[in-house]
Amino acid sequence: MRIVKHIRLDVVGIVALFAVTVATALYTVHARHDSRQLFIELQRMQAERDRLQIEWGQLQIEQGTLATHGRVEALVRDELSMRPPRPDEVQIVRGAH
Repeated sequence: MRIVKHIRLDVVGIVALFAVTVATALYTVHARHDSRQLFIELQRMQAERDRLQIEWGQLQIEQGTLATHGRVEALVRDELSMRPPRPDEVQIVRGAH
């Protein structure tokens, strides 16, 4: 009877160890899959960040070009038909002290 109990405990121990080993293996596979997915997402986001940084730099250059004094003056003159005032059109207003 003692031998049967001992063998039964060994079988239960082996089955439990097998179950824990399978569970650990499944968890490891799942964790690796998640890790790979997150790494792929990280690379995608870094590429998007780099693309946006390049675009931001280009927009800053474009803004600097469009806002130059000469360009603004040309647009005002050509599109709005504005011109600097002639000397006889200038009036000086002195404030009250």
